[in-house]
Amino acid sequence: MSESTAFSGQDTIQESFLKRIAALESDTKSLAEELETTRMEREEVRAKLFESLIANKKYLREVERLKKENLLLKRMPLFLATVVEMGPDYVLLRQHGNNQEFITTVAPEMMEQLQPNSRVAINNSLTVVRILERSVDVRAKVMELVELPDVSYDQVGGLEAQIQEVRETVELPLTNPEIFQDIGIEPPRGVLLYGLPGTGKTMLAKAVAHESKATFIHMSGSELVHKFIGEGAQLVRDIFQMAREKAPSIIFIDEIDAVGSIRTHDGTTGSAEVNRTMMQLLAEMDGFRTRGDIRIIAATNRIDILDPALLRPGRFDRIIEIPMPSLVGRLKILEIHTRKMRKAEDVNLAEIATVTDEASGADLKSIAVEAGMNALRRNATIVSKDDFDKGIKKVLGDEIDGSEESLRMFS
Repeated sequence: MSESTAFSGQDTIQESFLKRIAALESDTKSLAEELETTRMEREEVRAKLFESLIANKKYLREVERLKKENLLLKRMPLFLATVVEMGPDYVLLRQHGNNQEFITTVAPEMMEQLQPNSRVAINNSLTVVRILERSVDVRAKVMELVELPDVSYDQVGGLEAQIQEVRETVELPLTNPEIFQDIGIEPPRGVLLYGLPGTGKTMLAKAVAHESKATFIHMSGSELVHKFIGEGAQLVRDIFQMAREKAPSIIFIDEIDAVGSIRTHDGTTGSAEVNRTMMQLLAEMDGFRTRGDIRIIAATNRIDILDPALLRPGRFDRIIEIPMPSLVGRLKILEIHTRKMRKAEDVNLAEIATVTDEASGADLKSIAVEAGMNALRRNATIVSKDDFDKGIKKVLGDEIDGSEESLRMFS
């Protein structure tokens, strides 16, 4: 009896331990689940805290911007003035708008940067706050070529003598001015290119822009003609002032006959404004004011209508005719424009140069392009003689010199 009771007591103790172990395992599992939930909640809170920090930085930047904007709105406006005269310890200014003149003092470090006609900003107490840059018309700024054309002298065919003259007049004084000083002469300062349309005047100027290391400013004569009185003359002044500041410079005026024709007056304000613009151009090219290290190239198709004052030496020291290409010139031009073209064996460029007697350089380039387009239309990769014949007929039409005698030379 006592043994069975002892065994029963042991079973009861074992069951109680098992129940406690099961309870503890259940508690451990629930605690692990609570720990995982707490960890996930902590990660969510950290993510929200990170987002809050980013938003806080954004709001702080916005608050800082609004503070600066608020300060700018509270700040008193500045007024524009021009330096009229300078003394050892004073500056005479003229305020824009009311033209009132007054004398003020300037900080020594700012005094060294000032000069007559400088633009400055002043406050209500007439104190110079800052020195402003010179005002230049934005139309003058966009005329400066930043990306130079990819046209070199090798791509200008049949104008070797003209290229040599242009280089002597424009490039040599900028690259090697000492040789002119040694000889004791003043270098040429301007060159005028004239000739029929399509002979290569503008292309030659592009080659100068590509080869020269100077600032190149391009403008058309029609861009100098404006509606309101004084605008054209002001633009001319700004262009030459910008060229002086960025010297050495080359100014190219295309179609100069639009503003440089013989001065007439038909009673309209339009013709008077064109005359004023041209007179300002004449003064800038050769007047009392020093032109500086600036060279001028101009191009026109109508030299016969240009004003004599524009053609005299001192303004244009070289007047160069760009003629229609000769037979040798036409051959060189065709070789240039067909250099990368895949031509058939029956294509004879010398024959094409012979039958295109009345063609200009632009016509020859157009003939080469049309020949290539004809090959494209028939899905060919090689340009044939027939393609060139069609191109010649399309571009020149009735001007083709198709005489059998000239063709027999190459048959």
